[in-house]
Amino acid sequence: MIGAGYVGLTTGACFASLGYNVCCVDIDEGRIADLEKGIMPIYEPGLAELMVESRKAGGLRFSADIGASVADANFVFLAVGTPSTTDGDIDLSFVVSAARGIAQHLPDNAIVVIKSTVVAGTAKAVAEIISSDRAGRRITVASNPEFLREGSAIADFRNADRIVVGADDEGTARSMKELYRPLTERGIPFVATSTIDAELIKYAANAFLALKIGFINDVANICENAGGDVTAVAKGIGLDQRIGPAFLQPGPGFGGSCFPKDTRAFAATGKRFGAPQPLIETLINCNENRKNDLAHRILEVLGARGQAKTVTILGVAFKAETDDVRESAALSIIPILQRGGVSVRAHDPKAQAPARRMLGAGAGVEWHDDLYTAVNGADAVAVLTEWDDYRRMNLSRVADLMNGHHLFDFRNLFKPEKAICHGLVYHSLGRAVGRAEKMKAYAQGGGGPALIEVAASPL
Repeated sequence: MIGAGYVGLTTGACFASLGYNVCCVDIDEGRIADLEKGIMPIYEPGLAELMVESRKAGGLRFSADIGASVADANFVFLAVGTPSTTDGDIDLSFVVSAARGIAQHLPDNAIVVIKSTVVAGTAKAVAEIISSDRAGRRITVASNPEFLREGSAIADFRNADRIVVGADDEGTARSMKELYRPLTERGIPFVATSTIDAELIKYAANAFLALKIGFINDVANICENAGGDVTAVAKGIGLDQRIGPAFLQPGPGFGGSCFPKDTRAFAATGKRFGAPQPLIETLINCNENRKNDLAHRILEVLGARGQAKTVTILGVAFKAETDDVRESAALSIIPILQRGGVSVRAHDPKAQAPARRMLGAGAGVEWHDDLYTAVNGADAVAVLTEWDDYRRMNLSRVADLMNGHHLFDFRNLFKPEKAICHGLVYHSLGRAVGRAEKMKAYAQGGGGPALIEVAASPL
């Protein structure tokens, strides 16, 4: 497994748990040294424990020596990064570098499997690169995109909706199906197709899921202004088997390592092949505007610039059960609040350290390890990540600790009446009356939380 990052470690540990001998390789010797000591570079529920079990059983090891590691391999997976370029396409330099690094050391019967998310045609290009570096001795290259969700990656591997393998010859497809036999015997569908089709399946799937998120956020805006409840609307449309309930929860926009990068790359792929993807291009812009809009909702409620206000951000990871902060809503919203003259505090049970690195030492955010300390004295609290820590927090205690009354629940974790009964001015997504009416009711009521919530809540 070339690349000891999120995908490489998770996939490697899962394969080892199936009884295979797996070596996770990385050029970062420090990371390999940490892994040998049991120090995890990422947080993923259950992964550390699975790796300990696999190492004890002798099925998992780590190495910084690429040549020696692949010399007797039957399958060599490339699970390296494919970051975005400035024009939205992806940078394949790590994939190319890994391919050239293994080319001279591969046994003739080995199969190179691209696990990284790559654009259409990459597997064919990698096969040519490896063949060239091996003086014409060809190696087959397959595409095997991952569909792992951060926070549930182990379950997603073991109970996958499908296993997609792209291979341009029947022998490679048969070998890949045999590799995955422990999973297909459990009834998991195995989709065998061409490498280009497999590469497109990954991008098209993520683009479609991202569209569902963008769609329900737009529906939430209608619900706010029309006096509807997006929770009921989402349930009603999600029960249609053609649609399904997944990814129909409104929020502060999608983030993480996949959806933002993959939608941009899918749009760039469309342009490259003369088939523009206007829906996805619009979605990308709407998703960024979503974060900006929610930040300005907070500033609008807090009032005129120049008055010292403090906002506590609860959750900086892009979603719960991960420490990944890449393109999270918090990283966009925090700077906007600060430019609006607001002092920002923040809490996250797992993602504080990576968020500090991403925002920079001089970001001016006041970090807290305890969520109640974080909300103490705040004029407003904004929930941006759906951690269970926040779902279970004591709203009465939060209300008592705050200077102000505003709770912005941008994950709809609470029932409105539960927040209201503790005297909080509750702002959620896609529920109750529109934002303009809410602000008007608040102003007419002299700022009292009871009046605004009676006016805003249909309950």
